[in-house]
Amino acid sequence: MGGYGFYGVDYYYILLVVPAFLLALWAQINVKSTYRKMSSVMNERGLTGEKAAARVLYHYGIKDVRIEMVGGELTDHYDPRSNVIRLSPDVYNGASVAAVGIACHEAGHAAQHAQNYAPIKIRNAILPACNIGSTIGLPLAVFGLIINFTILFYIGIALYSLVALFQLVTLPVELNASKRALDVIDETGMLQGDDYKKAKKVLKAAALTYIAALAVSLANLLRLLLRNRRN
Repeated sequence: MGGYGFYGVDYYYILLVVPAFLLALWAQINVKSTYRKMSSVMNERGLTGEKAAARVLYHYGIKDVRIEMVGGELTDHYDPRSNVIRLSPDVYNGASVAAVGIACHEAGHAAQHAQNYAPIKIRNAILPACNIGSTIGLPLAVFGLIINFTILFYIGIALYSLVALFQLVTLPVELNASKRALDVIDETGMLQGDDYKKAKKVLKAAALTYIAALAVSLANLLRLLLRNRRN
């Protein structure tokens, strides 16, 4: 049956991939909902995201990283190739607790690069191979399974495993960037009391999206391996 039940239903997909996909969908909805809610809460100091990111850079003694504005919503990121923190308009100019939390998180990534944080170096090293794996890994594995070509199947599995590995390494990178951000926010008094807790809530919601993405990749891997074993 190769993992299929009655009427050709793929029970491995239903039991493994669907719950992981629903978790990922909920995580995305949750992070957007939390962000929009906390974007309406202005911090007591009136500190903008751009100023908050600059304070984190100053705290770590980083002087060669620029802070720029980029279009879109939740498009905030740190570009290590250009040494630029790019913040969306609502974060760059906004004085909400969400803006401060997100801006400081991206500055946390800049601090990781400045201090040669090991997990981020590993993540960058496997990124090119991961891009290949995310494109052709899963289709190769599925095609190898369909035509019963074991070597092709395992090549696909190996390539797709790089995606899961990348997401696994990404977790400590993102969690550490948030920890750096919250530590500096707390130490410098940028946010206090409820403002601090609300910014922390935004970063926790964002972290769940990375956990959910890893769950989807692992579920797909396990599903295919079980299907191959049944075959």
